[in-house]
Amino acid sequence: MSKENIEKLAKAYIPKAYEDAVYKKWEHSGAFNSDNLESRKGDYCIVMPPPNVTGTLHMGHAGMLAYEDIMIRFHRMDGFRTLWLPGTDHAAIATQTKVEKIIKEDGLTRHSLGREEFLKKVDEFAQKSHDTIENQIKKIGSSCDWSREAFTLDKTRNKAVNSVFKLMYEDGLVYRGERVVNWCPRCHSTLADDEVEYEEVTGKLYWLKYGPFVLATARPETKLGDTAVAVHPSDKRYKEMVGKDYEIQGVLGKFMVKVIADRSVDMEFGSGVVKVTPAHSLIDSEMATRHGIPTKKIINEDGKMMDNCGKYAGMTTLEAREAIVEDMQEMGLIDHIEEDYKHKLSLCYRCDTVIEPLPSLQWFIDVNKKTDKLLGKSIKETCVDAVKKGVFKKEKINIIPSRFEKNYFHWMDNLRDWCVSRQIWYGHRVPVWYKDEEIFVGVEAPKGEGWVQDEDTLDTWFSSGMWTFSTLANKPEQISIKDGKLYIDSEDFRNFHPTAVLETGYDILFFWVARMIIMTTYAINDIPFKNVYLHGLVLDEKGKKMSKSKGNVIDPLDMIDKYGTDATRLSLIIGSTPGNDMKLSEEKIEGLRNMVNKLWNISRYIIQTIGIDKSEIKKENLTAADQAIIVKVQDLIDEIKKDLEGYRFSKAAEYLREFSRNDFADWYLEITKYDHSTEKKKVLTLILSDLLKLWHPFAPFITETIWSNFNDSLLLTEKWPSSKKYRELLGHSKEASLFGEIIEIIKGIRNVRAAHKVAPDKKIEVVIYAGEQTEFIRSQEHLIKKLKTGIEKLTITEKGECLKNAVPLTVGEIEIYLPLGSLIDSKKEKLRLENELEQAEEYLASIERKLKNQAFTKNAPAEVIAREEKKAASTKSKLSKTKALLQQLS
Repeated sequence: MSKENIEKLAKAYIPKAYEDAVYKKWEHSGAFNSDNLESRKGDYCIVMPPPNVTGTLHMGHAGMLAYEDIMIRFHRMDGFRTLWLPGTDHAAIATQTKVEKIIKEDGLTRHSLGREEFLKKVDEFAQKSHDTIENQIKKIGSSCDWSREAFTLDKTRNKAVNSVFKLMYEDGLVYRGERVVNWCPRCHSTLADDEVEYEEVTGKLYWLKYGPFVLATARPETKLGDTAVAVHPSDKRYKEMVGKDYEIQGVLGKFMVKVIADRSVDMEFGSGVVKVTPAHSLIDSEMATRHGIPTKKIINEDGKMMDNCGKYAGMTTLEAREAIVEDMQEMGLIDHIEEDYKHKLSLCYRCDTVIEPLPSLQWFIDVNKKTDKLLGKSIKETCVDAVKKGVFKKEKINIIPSRFEKNYFHWMDNLRDWCVSRQIWYGHRVPVWYKDEEIFVGVEAPKGEGWVQDEDTLDTWFSSGMWTFSTLANKPEQISIKDGKLYIDSEDFRNFHPTAVLETGYDILFFWVARMIIMTTYAINDIPFKNVYLHGLVLDEKGKKMSKSKGNVIDPLDMIDKYGTDATRLSLIIGSTPGNDMKLSEEKIEGLRNMVNKLWNISRYIIQTIGIDKSEIKKENLTAADQAIIVKVQDLIDEIKKDLEGYRFSKAAEYLREFSRNDFADWYLEITKYDHSTEKKKVLTLILSDLLKLWHPFAPFITETIWSNFNDSLLLTEKWPSSKKYRELLGHSKEASLFGEIIEIIKGIRNVRAAHKVAPDKKIEVVIYAGEQTEFIRSQEHLIKKLKTGIEKLTITEKGECLKNAVPLTVGEIEIYLPLGSLIDSKKEKLRLENELEQAEEYLASIERKLKNQAFTKNAPAEVIAREEKKAASTKSKLSKTKALLQQLS
């Protein structure tokens, strides 16, 4: 390595000066492309959750990309042929809504433009947004394969969508029918049940005089559509009324209702009697179906009262409510009104408009129909099995953290037929064509004239639910239907499906994760992924959700510009746990920038001050300090690998930070200044190389930059470090474990000086009774004196008498005395020892409780029990010495 090259490591690390160039180097190397990688250990694939083409990435996206990049970089280095497949989601309703707002500023609507022209504008917006998102994904350091990038609305994905729809239709799983759906009057489209958001509000509860009943409702305007009243079959108050018809006085005249008994009625709500409006309540609709009750629709798709509502026609539901309540009061039809009724309002998840349940002709997927394709089970049953016990000879899908399995099963148990049609223009158009009385369902349009395609588009989740397998087809020709099944003829599909892990937010467990399991198990009789890792939301420092209106948004690109990508990534990893929300502040990012700088300074010191030496280490020349750090690196490598394989990303990063800052920089690097090791340069080169490899998945830019200063290869494609070489260097030496006592002795002396405020320039005397370790402690005397202990005179003997007026310390079996003379505060030292005694007694008591616990001694491995017994013996010895020291001070 030439001196000129080494000098490239500047005094300070400026991320902007390196990051873009490093990413271009990675891209040009071809290492992101799985075709250029070996498969020493197998194949490993992640399909990137596609960001919506509606704007820019936020901190949640940045966290998602950081997690996935860590997994991919680790597995690539560990010998897997990795594929991280990027893409974007057309996000139908959200994207269309954004473009509608844009053209509205020019006085236009989608209807005034027409479908074709409007979709051109949406495509232009989506492409522009896509380019922005792609640049942001790269900025975060994502090592994904851009040659395989996918879009949920491209031709290949459309072929998959149409093919699966056709198969489901032929299997009788897709049907068209009129049912009460969640309707958004603003978006003019249906919503799936889990796309409805709920907001608790305080409103009014109206108690209506309703023939022989008094009943409560929050929506008196829907009385115009009532066709029944319902009670619980166990409610004795109304037992004699069930089955009878009653004449009810309404604001538009009298009408008849039947009394039905249904178990869905809550006897505790109101008077135990509820009005039934089948056209505008999903629960009421299901009751009406069970009891053969007619339906009367009174609210249209604009959220306004229909012509059959007399003088209220054309009013919004809120306007109608006010008018009807006023008329009811005049007619004496209201018993009383509760003013502070708390209830949940259903809102559109995209535009916050109040949802209006109403009957509509839509396309649905039947989740309860059993089919031969699913081995005689329904979609719902198959999806439960996929997570509970496994399907199609595959092990069960592992959800991390496992507590979310309960949420998943609850959602599946309550899953209704999925409404997949949407009344918008942007998206996959329903692949159904009509001509007179004929219906054609196919992958492509039917031949011949007179066919008209269905106007509706498919739910975005229908297409994104196929993301793991549709993205592994590189072109439409690789997707076909054979023998009634979907067939994907591509090497990528054969190599990488099912994918290794889906990493996503817990907030879309039902929106997306569950639907991927639905679509994949049906379409290809396979699971989509082996594992699901759920991250939480990124909140502000006070635990509040970030939003532009609150002014508490932390923009990832701003932070990258200010502190660098590596610090921003680390801030999203350290302190996070699966399935839990995480607080984030700019101060945290700044603090981790300091850690990144620390890594730079460590490397710069080794490269430019110590020097690089890659020659073979002669283990017979290793000092105790060398051996001690080798043990720690060996443990570090093993632990980091275990943590990464176990999805414990924060724990791994924190362990790395602690080792780098404490064991390596603060101790070993300091020791090398005074330890006359012939192997120092070689050991430092080896450890620095492996430390950069371990840090690389977390902080890829700085590690690649440092690596390039003493290596010609890319760190990106280096092999993951092995602890085996470190074990071979150690042999059977005991000095490594003994060296820990040297560190503790030095720490103890430093702590005593600090506690008694001994000035740094004041020299002290130290006496050590080292027992069996006397010879070894003497061999390290130079380090004990040199490493900021301020020792003028150091006496090391096997044993001796307790020294009076000296501060005593114990390290294992070793006794240490600091005769500070007039500097010692006996009262303060006595208090310290008493605290130490109390803590030791509490610790011993906890160990003894554990050893007396039969459940522990019966089930714990023998080595674990032996370790606890050793702890107890060591603590007893410490207690004995501490008591003796206290007695001496007294």
